[in-house]
Amino acid sequence: MDNVMNVNNKKKSKGLIFDIRRFSIHDGPGIRTTVFFKGCPLKCRWCHNPESQRAFPETFKNKTIGEEKTVADIVKEIEKETIFYDESRGGVTFSGGEPLEQPHFLEALLDECKKKEIHTTLDTSGDSHPSIFNPIIDKVDLFLFDLKIMDEKEHKKYTGVSNHFILQNLKTLAKKKKNVIIRFPVIPTITDTDENIKSIASFVMSLKNIHEIDLLPYHRTGETKYRHLGFEYNMEGITPPDDNRMEEIKHLFEQNTQNIEIKRI
Repeated sequence: MDNVMNVNNKKKSKGLIFDIRRFSIHDGPGIRTTVFFKGCPLKCRWCHNPESQRAFPETFKNKTIGEEKTVADIVKEIEKETIFYDESRGGVTFSGGEPLEQPHFLEALLDECKKKEIHTTLDTSGDSHPSIFNPIIDKVDLFLFDLKIMDEKEHKKYTGVSNHFILQNLKTLAKKKKNVIIRFPVIPTITDTDENIKSIASFVMSLKNIHEIDLLPYHRTGETKYRHLGFEYNMEGITPPDDNRMEEIKHLFEQNTQNIEIKRI
């Protein structure tokens, strides 16, 4: 039994992080510190952080991406900005990659932040077995929950995984009346079809307890990273949506939702 406890403690005490970004203003309320976990079960074609996908350190432009950190290391970095959290009602956001790929480490960080009364946000794809997802639900103050494609076959085609657990976990959050903001990536020809938008709007409306959808327009800032990391880039010819298209999509969501705020981030 002692050996099992020691293994669990070791799992909780360290995790693989590829960046810590201070003064974030688009990763939840107020001024935030965003901690980026390395490793993700999804392989979205449009991912602008391909260096976040593999769950091991790798080299990019002569720089090592991915470093093992302890809970104490991360909390120390988070606490440096406490004064800004207090003044702006901000806090820390755990992002990625996918933080749920390192659940013990994530849970330990959430517990420490709770002790220190630091607001926590989890930026997640939601793709995790409920046995992993459910234990952390009540430890998180706000979920930024990606919702990309409703059709399961299309979801598999463009992200590499089923959306079964994603939809199941989102239903659980809504049932428990947790604080959730849906994040919808606007990817031309892939996610921005009228059919997909209407399906997502209908699904979110059926949940009843979600009141905001944020629209995230596709951009190409990660394109050069693919070549350096040896990844195949599958978005050639896809251009970011212009302001007119973003307004059209916003209007389409507004037509198909009630009492849900639609924001462009």
